[in-house]
Amino acid sequence: MDDSVFIPQLKDAHVVIVGMGLMGASLGYDLRGHCRRVTGVVRRPEAVAETEASGCVDDATLDAEAVVAAADLVVLATPVRTILRQIAKLGPQMKPGGVLLDMGSAKTEICRALAALPDHVQGVGGHPMCGKETAGLAAAQPGLYRDCTFVLCPLPRTAPAAFSLAQEMVDFIHARPLLLEPQRHDRLVAAISHLPYLSAAGLVSYVMGVAETDPAVWDVAASGFRDSSRVAASDVRMLMDILLTNRWAVLEATDDFVGRLTELRDALAGSDEERLRAQLTAIAAARRNWEKKRQSH
Repeated sequence: MDDSVFIPQLKDAHVVIVGMGLMGASLGYDLRGHCRRVTGVVRRPEAVAETEASGCVDDATLDAEAVVAAADLVVLATPVRTILRQIAKLGPQMKPGGVLLDMGSAKTEICRALAALPDHVQGVGGHPMCGKETAGLAAAQPGLYRDCTFVLCPLPRTAPAAFSLAQEMVDFIHARPLLLEPQRHDRLVAAISHLPYLSAAGLVSYVMGVAETDPAVWDVAASGFRDSSRVAASDVRMLMDILLTNRWAVLEATDDFVGRLTELRDALAGSDEERLRAQLTAIAAARRNWEKKRQSH
């Protein structure tokens, strides 16, 4: 990047958020009034008025290419495969020194696409570790990102000033920045996010099978089932994008998980009380330690 290109601080930046769903609109709520301007990009004509009326942006538009050309910071808050298309389409339209940050849940493919952009565009991979099962503008809220981990994956070519702007945004919304390489990110989120979705979906699928012969299973389901299956109600389109763009890491995590579940099954099948107790005790301790760490932040 040309050293003479100016990248402003967040308060002076025109921020464009592409995608006014849960993540994009929530970000808009936090940034509006604290940046020079916050513009939301939507897909449907009727969504322009809806988004502006919500108060999460200063203005909304259907014309992504026009607004990204003048933006200092563009945030892509859309499904992963849509992000990949938008990087290729919108990235080259950005002005010299424009910073392009995504919020997708799989980073290897996205960072590869960011690295292929023209030299004048500053790409930074990102992933906020938060969300809800409900999606859309109506589900958005101020403060969604507070205290969440926000992974950042700068590219080798990302200029310090560009990364500083991305990090300033993360700090401003009261999230905790965590720098990770893309492949490491994908392996970790496969374990703590993508596999839990698949396992919850598998659990609900199993209960659906039980219900075919005894529908009373839904009546006896209580907090344990609710907590274990909660993420199975997540937006399927979004999760399909995530699973398919992080396929190999999720498959590896699934194979390992099945192996560990089989170990527990084998101990139970063999009535090996000592072995089963040791395994479950270690698991319970790890879960409690994680909860203590989480609450200390």
